[in-house]
Amino acid sequence: ANKATMLDTQRLNSSSILDRYLANLSVEVEPFALCLLESGWRLTLPGPPCAMLHFVVRGDGWLSCPDGSHTQIGPNWLIVIPAGTVHSLETPEQFEHELKIDCTPTGPPVHHIVAGESPAEMVVGCGTLNVRYGEAVGLFDHLADVLVVDLSSVPEVPALFQSLIQEQTSGAPGTPVLQGAIMTQLMIHMLRALAAQSDSNLAWLNALDDPRLARAIDQILENPFAPHTVESLAESVNMSRSAFARHFQDAFYNSPMKLVNQVRLERAARMLNSSTLPVERIAQRCGFSSRSHFSKAFKRHTGLSPAEYRSH
Repeated sequence: ANKATMLDTQRLNSSSILDRYLANLSVEVEPFALCLLESGWRLTLPGPPCAMLHFVVRGDGWLSCPDGSHTQIGPNWLIVIPAGTVHSLETPEQFEHELKIDCTPTGPPVHHIVAGESPAEMVVGCGTLNVRYGEAVGLFDHLADVLVVDLSSVPEVPALFQSLIQEQTSGAPGTPVLQGAIMTQLMIHMLRALAAQSDSNLAWLNALDDPRLARAIDQILENPFAPHTVESLAESVNMSRSAFARHFQDAFYNSPMKLVNQVRLERAARMLNSSTLPVERIAQRCGFSSRSHFSKAFKRHTGLSPAEYRSH
C-alpha cells in the first residue's frame, strides 16, 4: 500500500511539474517547408541556426547524423534537431541518390524541397522553432542530442500539423499568432510523451522536479523586478549560496542573476511593444538603475536599442 501511495504521489508531482511548465510555455514558429523524398533518395540538410523541428507527414524512413546515429522514423513522429547539427532524411531502401541543401529555404507560402521525382515515398515538414519557459529559458537551447518522439498514438496530431500548413498557405491576418497556438498544442503532446519517459534528454525540464529549484524559478517569473540576489534566492529555498548557484547552473545552463536579467529584459520588450511609457520609466519599472544601463543591457539581449525595438 505504501509503494502504491508513493507511485501515486510521484504521478501527481510529475503532473504538477508539467502543468507549471505548460502554464509558462511560449512558442514561436518559422514558416515550414515540406521535404519530399522519392524512394532510394537521401536529403541532407544543414545545421540549423536554432533548433529545427521535423514532422513526418507520410512514409517510413531514417534520420542520420554525422555522429553515426541512424534512427528509424515513421508517420506522426516529431523530431527536434539541435542547433548546428547537420542531418539527413532517407527513405527505407538503400539510397542511390543524394540531394544536399546548403541553406533551408522557407515560404511563402510553403516551400517544397524535392529529392527525386514524384510520387514521394516520404514527406516531412521542417521548420525552426523557439520554445521558451517563462520567456527566458529556452527549451532546446542546450539540447545535445536529437530528440525523437513517436506521436502516432495521439489522434489529434495529424490534423494539427495539417492546420499548421494550411494556415501558413492562407497568409491571412494573425497567421503567426495562430501558428504559434497550433504549435503549442503539438509541443504539449510532445512534452506529455517525454514526461512518461525516465530520461527525456531535457535536463533542465527534469530539474523542475527539484522543488527547491522550482520555487526559485517561480519567484523569478512571478516577480522578476524584486531585488533578487543569489543569496536571497538561496535563502528562500533553504539552500546554501554555493550549492544553490551550482545546482541552478547545472540545471538551467545559466546563473541565477543572468536568468533574472533575461526575464526582466523580456518583460521590458513586452512593455515597449504594448505601452507608450518612456524608456526611462520602463527601465525603472524593470529594476535597472539607469536608462543607460538598461539600454546597454537591452541591446546586448536583442541586438536593438529600446527605441529601435519599439519602432521595429
